[in-house]
Amino acid sequence: MNNNKNMKIYTLKEVEDKLLGKIGTPDRDDYELRVKLMQFGQLIKEVRREKSLSQEQLGNRIGVSKSQISKLENGTSNMTLATILKIFEAMKSELHFEVRAQEELTA
Repeated sequence: MNNNKNMKIYTLKEVEDKLLGKIGTPDRDDYELRVKLMQFGQLIKEVRREKSLSQEQLGNRIGVSKSQISKLENGTSNMTLATILKIFEAMKSELHFEVRAQEELTA
C-alpha cells in the first residue's frame, strides 16, 4: 500500500522555480514567453475555427503562408504585437489588452 503521509506536494510555482529558475532569470523568462506564445496561438486557433476559416484562408488575408499560421497557432514562432493585431483584424475580431503593473518580487 502506498503511504502518502511522507510525500511532499509541490505547487506549480515551486516546480517552475526549481526546474527553470526564479522569475527574472533567462531560462525562466524564455519559458514564460513560450507559454504566452502558446496561449496566444490557442486563442488564434479558436477564433479562426469559430469564423470557419482554414489556416490557408487566414494566411491569405494577412499575406503569410499556411505553415506560418500553423507555427503561430502552435506557439513555435515568435509573433509581434503588429502581427497579432493584423490576425484578429483579418478575422474581424476585437482584441483587448489589459496591462497591470506587477509588484516587485523580493528574494
